[in-house]
Amino acid sequence: DAKHLVPNKMRDFFCTINLDQEEVFRTQVVEKSLSPYFGEEFYFEIPRTFQWLSFYIYDKSVLQKDLRIGKVSIKKEDLCNYTGKENWFMLQPVDSNSEVQGKVHLELKLDELLTDNGSVCQQLVVHIKECHGLPLINGQNCDPYATVSLVGPSRNDQKKTKVKKKTSNPQFNETFYFEVTRSSSYTKKSQFQVEEEDIEKLEVRVDLWNNGNLVQDVFLGEIKVPVKVLKNDSFQAWYLLQPKENGNKSSKTDDLGSLRLNICYTEDCVLPSEYYASLRNLLLKSSDVQPISASAAYILSEVCRDKYDAVLPLVRLLLHHHKLVPFVVAVAELDLKDTQEANTIFRGNSLATRCVDEMMKIVGKHYLKVTLKPVIDEICESPKPCEIDPIKLREGDNVAINMENLRYYVDKVFREIVRSSISCPTLMCDVFYSLRHLAAKRFPNDPHVQYSAVSSFVFLRFFAVAVVSPHTFHLRPHHPDAQTSRTLTLISKAIQTLGSWGSLTKSKLSSFKETFMCEFFKTFQEEKFTESVKKFLDDVSSTESKEPNGVSEPVHLKEGEMYKRAQGRTRIGKKNFKKRWFCLTSREFTYHKQQDKEPIFTIPIKNILAVEKLDESSFNKKNMFQVLHGEKPLYIQANNCVEASEWIEALCRVTRCNQKRLSFYHPSAFLNGNWLCCKATIESSVGCARCTADVPADTQIEIDGDRETERIYSLFTTNRSKLQKLEEACGSIAVYQGPRKEPDDYSNFTIEDSVATFHTLQQIIDIVEKLDESHEKYQKKRSSSAKYGSE
Repeated sequence: DAKHLVPNKMRDFFCTINLDQEEVFRTQVVEKSLSPYFGEEFYFEIPRTFQWLSFYIYDKSVLQKDLRIGKVSIKKEDLCNYTGKENWFMLQPVDSNSEVQGKVHLELKLDELLTDNGSVCQQLVVHIKECHGLPLINGQNCDPYATVSLVGPSRNDQKKTKVKKKTSNPQFNETFYFEVTRSSSYTKKSQFQVEEEDIEKLEVRVDLWNNGNLVQDVFLGEIKVPVKVLKNDSFQAWYLLQPKENGNKSSKTDDLGSLRLNICYTEDCVLPSEYYASLRNLLLKSSDVQPISASAAYILSEVCRDKYDAVLPLVRLLLHHHKLVPFVVAVAELDLKDTQEANTIFRGNSLATRCVDEMMKIVGKHYLKVTLKPVIDEICESPKPCEIDPIKLREGDNVAINMENLRYYVDKVFREIVRSSISCPTLMCDVFYSLRHLAAKRFPNDPHVQYSAVSSFVFLRFFAVAVVSPHTFHLRPHHPDAQTSRTLTLISKAIQTLGSWGSLTKSKLSSFKETFMCEFFKTFQEEKFTESVKKFLDDVSSTESKEPNGVSEPVHLKEGEMYKRAQGRTRIGKKNFKKRWFCLTSREFTYHKQQDKEPIFTIPIKNILAVEKLDESSFNKKNMFQVLHGEKPLYIQANNCVEASEWIEALCRVTRCNQKRLSFYHPSAFLNGNWLCCKATIESSVGCARCTADVPADTQIEIDGDRETERIYSLFTTNRSKLQKLEEACGSIAVYQGPRKEPDDYSNFTIEDSVATFHTLQQIIDIVEKLDESHEKYQKKRSSSAKYGSE
């Protein structure tokens, strides 16, 4: 959210998230506010290098261009200082001289030059090779050129490259020569040396500009290289473009308002797979360790301050290696030892419940979409008033009509859920089956506990949470407005209650804190609701294979607006790009003239042969990819790098099991009678580059096991002191075999078997130290190969 925004009158605001100058996400517009609450979460993989993560606040305009009020820009190197906590940031003014992105490749050399009169001077040779990742200007590739200057206290020699048209990655390949004059007393020496006092005063400056033709040129960034770093060597490196020194400096930086952000940023250096073998094997055998509290996976959750930090990589790693179910069973059994009453089963935030929560989010993503998305769309796009709390009713509201509306929505959501057991992923069913039997074993005299053990997850922690926060589960693009959020909250409360089948007796109605909810639920006292819940819970906690009664509905995977290259030709004979609405399901990939219109073009998923990136040089456009199928390639331009990466990943996942997938493709287009990449003149010729995804994989989830193991290693490293404290605690218990001394040091740890836990801790510490050495060697190798100005 933001507060005290200018201008000091009620306006319509929205916020964008940018990687450098590239917008990757945009919030919904909050109308008529000076302190807008956005309440939106965005999670994304960063597919390219970047310098700044920026957040821009815009004043929405209907007739004119949206006005940028201010921004918050955080350097990549500083993100770790803000991660995992909320911070208020003062908005800074938006200055065109500070809006930069991209990098430039230079080669610099100092030569010795003999003049006509026999004296010797220096010659500086600057070879500007290329630039990469320059920003779009007004949504289009720029027309860049560079100025190259040798700057000193009393000189500013400047030269200029040619303008390159419509490209964000210009190839300049131009060389410039600058003479560095020597004093008359200088004579040639056998060993050429540069005088220190001259070096300290000179620098090479390269400025990038967009050629504005009839309007003012736009500054794209600059770099400065002191001549002293050159010595006598030829030197080349990539340099990240920087803002002008006076960029973003203003005397009025405290009156634009402020923005509250909660940023979670992780960056891992993933080594080759063989380095992680020991740690990976130790974690994967956790479910076999007796007791489970002595396992490496359990110890990881014990030493992390926030269990969620440990749960995410742990669940993904165990899922990847098909070891999650036995581990969940083991930690759930430990959880049940401390559960004294059946009605509180799996209600806390333990390791077991968090593992199941995370598993459901990962493997249940498509299940949620196919079950809830249509009804959630109806509620959000055509909302009916549903407020039944007398205190919150507005003037003119009819509580009876509102109750009918709410009942209609609750019935519809409930009906979709209890009919969805056929779509429940097998892994979720396996986990629910195990939890159900553990609960029945723990409380053998309670016939209801086997149902509440499952409903506490599938209703309380899965469907009810998705209903109240559809944007978090990608069921809606944005956070719903206040009225719709209230409706979803009431529906979510009802679903939680209906899911807890044991609460449908009259004696349970008195447990409602709100009288209006008690009145509402009096209309639900029907046996069919109880029986529907029981049947659904029986189905989703069964290990028997479920066959659909008919043809299953296609799963909606992704949709959005992008640009595609026209299949035909325009009147002037050139192919152009058109904006279209794209939709991907588990059956087909389509594009439409507009959303909700009939498809113009359809590609069955089984016909897709490959999905790959397309070189920018093909059409001088960024963020392009190609879908290869039976006909000519479909060329598509996404709106930003994150969107392009997400579409390629989604298309690759759903097509990887296709039997006729290609192994080779052309990374560029076929234009003017030849392939731009390999110059082959036959359009049907075999590709010249190997496809990046020609191995079949699970279409539901894709996990990088090495990356998750690296994350776990980082967590162990961060919490090394707690590992050592836990090791000391185990040693004390094993030696004294009596009352614990100084319990405050380790009373929060679960130590059932001090000897077994101590043994595992030693293994963890030993493995972490070996990985420390491997990372140090890599960093030394990297630093020795890095040069001044390199990325």
